[in-house]
Formats: sequence, C-alpha cells, structure tokens
Amino acid sequence: MLRRLALTAVVSLAALSTTAPAATATGPVPSALPTAGPLSAVQPALGPLPVPLPPLPSFLDGGSGVGQQKPAERTRLTVTVERSGVAGADGTFELTCGPTGGTHPERQAACDRLSEVGATRAGQELFRATPEGTMCTMIYGGDASARIVGTWEGRAVDTTVTRGDGCEIARWNNLVPVLPDLR
Repeated sequence: MLRRLALTAVVSLAALSTTAPAATATGPVPSALPTAGPLSAVQPALGPLPVPLPPLPSFLDGGSGVGQQKPAERTRLTVTVERSGVAGADGTFELTCGPTGGTHPERQAACDRLSEVGATRAGQELFRATPEGTMCTMIYGGDASARIVGTWEGRAVDTTVTRGDGCEIARWNNLVPVLPDLR
C-alpha cells in the first residue's frame, strides 16, 4: 500500500512537471494577482518546475535496481532459544534470507515473515525492546527466552525476548516463526 502511494506521488509529480510548461505557454493564465498595493509589481514565475525528479528509490522500482541488494539479502540472524518446552526448538540456529538458508528449522517461513513485517510500519519495532514504563498485563508465559543477534534489512539486531509478561508474550508471538510457536 505504501509502495503504491509513493509511486502514485512520484508519477503525479512527473506528469505535473511535464504538463506545466505546456499549459502556461498558450497565453496568460488567469490568476488572483493583486492590482494595487505593494505586491502589485510581483509577477509569478511561470515555466517548468525547477526541481528535477530523482530516480525511483530501489523499493519502488520493482527490485530491478542494478547493483542494489534487495533488503532480504542483507538478513543474517543467529537465533538462540532456551527453555521453550518444545522438542527440537531449543538451540542456536542460523537464518539467512535472500537466498534462504541456515540451520533454522523453519527457514522459508521465517524469511517470509521478516519480509512481510519489514514492508510495514510494524517492522520498525519488530526487534525493539518494550519501552521502560510500559503498562503490561501480568500474564506469565513460561520460562522460554530467546536472543536474536545479527542484521535484518541492513540494520543491526541484538535483542532478547522472554515470555515474562503480556508485552513480552506479544513480542514473542509477533516473531513466530522466527521463534517457535509456544501458544
């Protein structure tokens, strides 16, 4: 949705910059210019927009940017899970995306989730710890803990997730399948 909105804005600006000179070249444009007073001598500048259009950002050009990596190619995480209570879920796993690889038991699903969340506003807070002073429900979700270290879409990640209260449980569940599903 954001991509479509940004692309629409860029295309609209491009269309406006190419049609503005043609619309003003046919004659005077009626306007509400002052005819008396200190501003009567001011004439508007007519002509093409003075701002050149920059090339499309890589996230808008459909991923065809030459020599540019896709965000998924810059994802490399080490996930360490302890005391989950799920057979095979505890341990240290490597996860790389673009191409999908590593020792993570749900590599493709985890990369898909990271890609999905990274394209939304929620992706900005995906690995951020719960801010101090946040009111969280006092629901205990178990002894499980996980540490995630590495890079995600080119950003450094170093976070620990537990299930000690409602906020931490929500963080954990938001990271499934990167973390095991303990629901």
